[in-house]
Amino acid sequence: KAALQTIGEDQGQNPYTELLVLEAHRDIVRFLVRLDDFRFASAGDDGIIVVWNAQTGEKLLELRGHTQKITAVIAFPPLDSCEASSQLLLTASADRTVGVWDCDTGRQIQRVTCFQSTVKCLTVLQRLDIWLSGGSDLGVWNRNLDLLCKTSHLSDTGISALVEIPGNCVAAAVGRELIIFRLVTPTEELLEWDIIEVKRLLDHQDNILSLANINDTGFVTGSHVGELLIWDALDWTVQACERTFWSPTPQLDAQQEIKLCQKQNDISINHFTCDEENIFAAVGRGLYVYNLQLKRVIACQKTAHDSNILHIDKLPNRQLISCSEDGAVRMWEVREKQQLAAEPVPTGFFNMWGFGRVNKQASQPVKKQEENVTTCSLELIGDLIGHSSSVEMFLYFEDHGLVTCSADHLIILWKNGERESGVRSLKLFQKLEENGDLYPESS
Repeated sequence: KAALQTIGEDQGQNPYTELLVLEAHRDIVRFLVRLDDFRFASAGDDGIIVVWNAQTGEKLLELRGHTQKITAVIAFPPLDSCEASSQLLLTASADRTVGVWDCDTGRQIQRVTCFQSTVKCLTVLQRLDIWLSGGSDLGVWNRNLDLLCKTSHLSDTGISALVEIPGNCVAAAVGRELIIFRLVTPTEELLEWDIIEVKRLLDHQDNILSLANINDTGFVTGSHVGELLIWDALDWTVQACERTFWSPTPQLDAQQEIKLCQKQNDISINHFTCDEENIFAAVGRGLYVYNLQLKRVIACQKTAHDSNILHIDKLPNRQLISCSEDGAVRMWEVREKQQLAAEPVPTGFFNMWGFGRVNKQASQPVKKQEENVTTCSLELIGDLIGHSSSVEMFLYFEDHGLVTCSADHLIILWKNGERESGVRSLKLFQKLEENGDLYPESS
């Protein structure tokens, strides 16, 4: 069992040395959504949505209308071609409604109440100027809040996650199934929208917990029992898979072995974030960086936190941030290190399996490589301690800092101390100059 890394008081690379504590909620704050460069909204189990200024921490609006906890939040940006259209905020609740809010005025534009079950996820398809609601069925809506079409009842489990993929399609996670739907847009012959179930993919053995786009041609899914699958977004075939979080023996069934050997929480894939080069995966308490070109893990921290990691995101300069049920927010840096080619490169978290014909290279002697093989390490560079309970998620606001929300009912706005000190000094000099105190006249 790997020991948890500690950093102590010496955190020279952690810029977040100032914090503002924002209080407005009375229960767990589960969601943060960015509205623009200066504003974000928070929501959680008290059913209230609050709009904040990310620069000052000022509470701008408080949106009330839901009677139960919030289950999904998403921003619906205005059309580029229509300056008059406003920024909308969509909020789904356990009260089986979706609220549509004007982010500038706080006015509830409409309350959609025709749902048969709780809406668990919301997705905006900006290109088509529509939004999707996922629950026991999948609904397609336009900006005017008209229901364009919907599927029949899919599952009592409901849709837990949605991503847009090419060809006017979406991938929906429903329990352990991944369902591909195609949206049919109106034409001269077909005047109405339609949604068609194209394919059901049953490659996962347990519930899908995480679903994310990698790029225009691929997406990735992760399950409760540590299965990670990389999919082709065009033909929906599995390009790579990883099922080696446990080591089942021939005498035992795989599912039995999982229960005997390891808690499922230790291998559940809770969250992904991706860039053009890597997939960053939160697996139980660990962090893994998988390089798409090299097709292997290039860095990992098997025990990055004391408890399950709930949310991760990539920052500039090869940095990564994670937050966990242990109440901590931690900063990591991906650093390169040289490893001699003669040494075995650890496969670590992922194993890439070929499909179809057996990979011939696997049985052939490994050719000598003259160049060193470059691997990386994940080094802890900052520990943001401020919350007293599980940190549910965070938002990165570049110059304005980092925003975190927690089960302790609080939101914390973490600020770059050096930058804030410079801003205060500049404002002071400007004020002195305006008052004529900067260069007093000699007597």
